[in-house]
Amino acid sequence: MTPRHILPASPEALFRFQVVSAVLAAIARDYSQADAVETVGSQAHPTLSGAMTTPSVRSVYRWLAAFRARGMAGLEPTPRERCADSVVLPANFLNFIVDQKDKDPRASIPELIKRTRQLGIIAPDARIDRVTVWRAARRLVLETTRRKRPKQADVRKFAYAHRNQMILADGKHFRAGAHRLRRVALFFIDDATRFVTHAVVGTAESKELFLRGLYEMIRRSGFSDGVYLDRGPGFRALDTGLAVQATGALWILGTAGYPPGRGKIEKFNQTIQEAVLRFLAAPGVDADCGALELRLQHYIREIYNHEPHESLDGATPWQRWSTDTRPLRMPEDDADLRRRFVASERRRVSIDNTLPMEGVDYEVPLGHAGEWLMVQRLVLDDTLSIVHDGRLVRLFPVDLTANATSGRATRRPEAASTAPLPPSAAELAFRRDLQPIVGPDGGFAEPKPEEP
Repeated sequence: MTPRHILPASPEALFRFQVVSAVLAAIARDYSQADAVETVGSQAHPTLSGAMTTPSVRSVYRWLAAFRARGMAGLEPTPRERCADSVVLPANFLNFIVDQKDKDPRASIPELIKRTRQLGIIAPDARIDRVTVWRAARRLVLETTRRKRPKQADVRKFAYAHRNQMILADGKHFRAGAHRLRRVALFFIDDATRFVTHAVVGTAESKELFLRGLYEMIRRSGFSDGVYLDRGPGFRALDTGLAVQATGALWILGTAGYPPGRGKIEKFNQTIQEAVLRFLAAPGVDADCGALELRLQHYIREIYNHEPHESLDGATPWQRWSTDTRPLRMPEDDADLRRRFVASERRRVSIDNTLPMEGVDYEVPLGHAGEWLMVQRLVLDDTLSIVHDGRLVRLFPVDLTANATSGRATRRPEAASTAPLPPSAAELAFRRDLQPIVGPDGGFAEPKPEEP
């Protein structure tokens, strides 16, 4: 990831939002809050860089409370203030820490500091940095890591009651055309009704393919409460998290080896493979992504959604979807929906009037060299725009070949003022010294009339 400031959420806040989404989704499945936090806190979650991190239960509780109180702003990390002065830990304090750790190995550093205040070992208003105490404990070879009890993974099956409470999204790779070209189909499946709301086809399981599918799905069937994804690079990308949280949905990345969470998707993949995908590697099939997308959308719209489903007691997905009493939450208009897929980034224009972004130089209108601009990036296709002269202007990559032969651009001429300018100092001096000579009267005074 390139170092840049992205609004409205940082990578750390998006990771925390992913964890909070998993907790809220578990609570929606009738878990108690304690069980949901314990379950999510015992699992490893992928960061945006791909590393796996297991947050502490205490952190999950803190993030959940902050999200409920302030939304995404509450998940932004805040730098911890350091003590302005250095505090030397007294010997009796360290002896107490060693004694307490020997009797109570699970006692945390903050808890031990509180005990010393209660016993009068340190003054109530004394400033003790817990990092300093932690380092001292490490030097004394004391146990400082939290011992976690082994917990059995939560593998209970789940099913939501109404449509658009949870959308399952996954990609299925296949071959197409006479040359057996690589393609991937991305399907959006409603968990409650098994209704396939949309399908898109691309050459790779990328964030661009998912975001386009999410945008088109919302236009067709409305906003959802949550989106369940696997850990593919397109699903855990930064832009994916930004777009999902902007639509008001929970961003849930499934855990590895979790059959109940993946079983519905895998069963659908088997069905679509046997019914459609294995027949697409034929010589007469157009391997163009748009043509393949049309085939798959026709199948799910005209055939799959109208076939009896075993998990629905013989009802069809369309019957369950159309008879659900939960109203659909449709976007106000297309402009409102597209605004949710816009990320704002503050960037500085270089002296040659270009704006670098992800290794590409974009040409900026004249007059912004050296300025910091708020760049609006549409994550659906990564197009960039800025506000110039009061209107939104799209930016394009620099055409170096055209710049080598075209004339140098010039600034627009300033509009001429219609108001008369005041006389200059030279004009005033000229009027004072020479106006009597060059004036219409030639410097002679008008003769006075004779008296009778």
